[in-house]
Amino acid sequence: MSTRLGKVAVLMGGTSAERDVSLMSGTGVLQALRSQGVDAHAFDPAQRPLGDLRSEGFDRCFIALHGRHGEDGSMQGALELLGIPYTGSGVMASAIAMDKVMTKRVWIAESLPTPAYRWIGPDDRSDERVRDLTADLGLPLMIKPPREGSSIGISKVTDEDQIHAAVQLAGRYDPDVLCEAFIAGEEITCPILGEGASAHALPVVRIVAPEGKYDYQNKYFSDEVGYLCPSGLPEAEEQAIQRLAVAAFRALGCRGWGRADLMIRASDRKPFLLEMNTAPGMTGHSLVPMSARAAGISYEQLCLRLLAAARLDASPAKQA
Repeated sequence: MSTRLGKVAVLMGGTSAERDVSLMSGTGVLQALRSQGVDAHAFDPAQRPLGDLRSEGFDRCFIALHGRHGEDGSMQGALELLGIPYTGSGVMASAIAMDKVMTKRVWIAESLPTPAYRWIGPDDRSDERVRDLTADLGLPLMIKPPREGSSIGISKVTDEDQIHAAVQLAGRYDPDVLCEAFIAGEEITCPILGEGASAHALPVVRIVAPEGKYDYQNKYFSDEVGYLCPSGLPEAEEQAIQRLAVAAFRALGCRGWGRADLMIRASDRKPFLLEMNTAPGMTGHSLVPMSARAAGISYEQLCLRLLAAARLDASPAKQA
C-alpha cells in the first residue's frame, strides 16, 4: 500500500492556539508513516507557502493540524483548489464541526441530544444578559470560545459573579462566546471511522480526570488522568453511545475519521453530545489511537488507513 500512496505531506504546526499539540500529533504521524515505507515529509503551513505542495509534487496530505486554519475548512478549501487529496472531512463538515454553536444547531435540528446553550455575541455582554444566562441555564455553566479546541479558553462557572471573567477569557480567543448548561456525570469520547453508511464507531473511552478537571494541561502534559478503554460501561450503554456518535458524525457530513466528545448525565445515564473533532489529536495522550488499539488497530495501521482514504470533495469516495 505504501508505494501507491505517493509523496505525502504531513501538515503540522500552523498558526492556531493548538500549534504545539499539532506539532506533537504531526511528529507521531510522520514517524508512523515513514516506518511503514511511506514517502512522508513534514510541512508546516506557518513556515512555508501552500503552493509548495503543488510545486514539490505532493500527491496527498495528512492533516495533523488542529484548530483554526487547519481543522475549520480553510485548509481543506485550499487543498481543494490545489487538487491535492487530504485526510478527514471536507470543507463544509470541517467548518461546521469547528463551530460548536453551528454544530449544536445541526444536532438539535436532527433531534440529537446536546446540552442547552445560549450564544453571546461581541456586542451582547450586558449585566442583564448575564442574569438571563443563569435564569435560562442555571448553574453551574460551561463558558467557552465556540471555535477553539483542546479546552482552550474554557471556564466552569459556579457563581454568577464569575460569569463576566469567564466570558472575557473566552472572548480572548473568539468574538463569540458559547454558554452551555453543565452536565454532571462521566466524560467519555467515541472515535468514528469511515463515511456515510460505512461509518462505524470504535470503542468508547471513559475519562477520569483529577477533580473532574480535564483541561489543556491534563489532556496533553499530565499522567494523572485515567483513560478506561474498555470503558467499563454496560454493553448496552456503550452501544447506544456508539450509535449516537455515528449519528452525530453523519449529521454533520463528516468523513474519514472523527471523535465525538460526550457527557453521561449521572442522574439518568442520558448521554449528551458536546462536540465533534474532525482532526483529532494523535499524540501520546490522544484518545483515537487508544481506542483503535482496543479494536486491534495499531497506531501505524491507523495512520495508513486514514491516509489511504484521503480524497477531495469533488472526487467520489474510494475504498482503500
